[in-house]
Amino acid sequence: MTMWIGYRFVASLLAGAFALMSVGLLCAADKRPNILFLFADDQRPDTIAALGNDAIRTPTLDALVERGFVFHNAYCLGSNVGAVCSPSRNMLMTGRAYFRWNGRLASPELPNLPATMKQAGYFTYHHGKRGNTATAIQALFDVNKYVEDKPDRLSGEPGKVIVDEAIEFFAQRTSEQPVFMYLAFSNPHDPRVAHERFRRQYEPAEIPLPKNYLPVHPFDNGEMTVRDEKLAPWPRTEQEIRSQLHDYYATITGLDFHMGRLLRALKEQGRLDNTIVMFSADHGLAIGSHGLMGKQSLYEHSMQAPLLFAGPGIPHGQSDALVYLLDLFPTIADLGGGPIPNGLDGHSLKPILQGKTSSVRDSLFLAYRDVQRAIRVGDWKLIRYPHINRTQLFNLAADPDEMHDLSAAAEHQSRVEQLMAKLAEAQRQYGDSAPLTSQKPRSGEFEFPHSR
Repeated sequence: MTMWIGYRFVASLLAGAFALMSVGLLCAADKRPNILFLFADDQRPDTIAALGNDAIRTPTLDALVERGFVFHNAYCLGSNVGAVCSPSRNMLMTGRAYFRWNGRLASPELPNLPATMKQAGYFTYHHGKRGNTATAIQALFDVNKYVEDKPDRLSGEPGKVIVDEAIEFFAQRTSEQPVFMYLAFSNPHDPRVAHERFRRQYEPAEIPLPKNYLPVHPFDNGEMTVRDEKLAPWPRTEQEIRSQLHDYYATITGLDFHMGRLLRALKEQGRLDNTIVMFSADHGLAIGSHGLMGKQSLYEHSMQAPLLFAGPGIPHGQSDALVYLLDLFPTIADLGGGPIPNGLDGHSLKPILQGKTSSVRDSLFLAYRDVQRAIRVGDWKLIRYPHINRTQLFNLAADPDEMHDLSAAAEHQSRVEQLMAKLAEAQRQYGDSAPLTSQKPRSGEFEFPHSR
């Protein structure tokens, strides 16, 4: 009996030793890529030179485009508050539509991005803006730091503090454990202040206006005097919009410069070749498009965001697939070799990156508070304004700037009906109970304030 116990004790010691050796070998051989997620605030999808904007200077993002993969139809699903960045970032962290919880913030008890990446064996690092973010979930990162939003935006060096500390983190890191780093910049959100070396790269009078520039939006979209809309007087003049675009572009160029510093540091440290780099933003911004200034609309300029991937295992290519920012949680988990939790609204985009499929959904649903709803199927997009019982219909292939509303054309009535039915179906899918028709609609007329 004593001998048997002795054998069992020795066997257990050997098993434990082999287990420790296996873990050590796994860690030593863990060459899974680092994942660096660069996330801007309020950056339109058309603010990257390599994607067709000849007026802007973004050499760092251009280089990612030239060696990486571009998603041309990436969207924020929408918002239940005027601060669109809040639900956008909570949806990003949870992979779920904002209808799945009450209020602004998702519960950290839901499956979420930092917890999932830690489970996958990654060291997790977050540094970013504090206001209107998923603070409860971000507390789960191994490193969780914030910049002071307004001082950071007024510094003239957009992103510098966050980048400086990220460079220092990697310079001191000796562990072989892969890193998931999420840098959530506070720029180019207003107030926009860029150093003169960024500003002088632009001549305001030469900055082209958006193709869909209007002095005033033609009707009341339900959110005409929210904070962002007060950033410029009505009617919006060409001079005012060019001045704001000057600030906007210079801030983006400054952020691009500092992101480039980080990528150069990773290259010098020998880490870049084993780092997947992602770039996106929480949503877009009107800044003169359709007579609007903010992101509180469902037009392309406000709900779309840039989305780039580059690095090991990422081919050079592009996709027109309809995707959400909430797809990025399962995508990042998939790229890191980790588990994807059940019950998410988001889908991994890895099969698209690998060329195994061309899409993850056949339609795209958008929502803003209870005053705007939209559905996109292929090139056709319908926007519904229930508070005034108004509908817009756009063919995005022929009219990407959404300037020609086809909803009243006789030949498109069946399409409007089909898309309205599809919109109602999408509402049920995502748990949205807002009505699409008002029994007591408002007039839809908008009389703008005559002073700021």
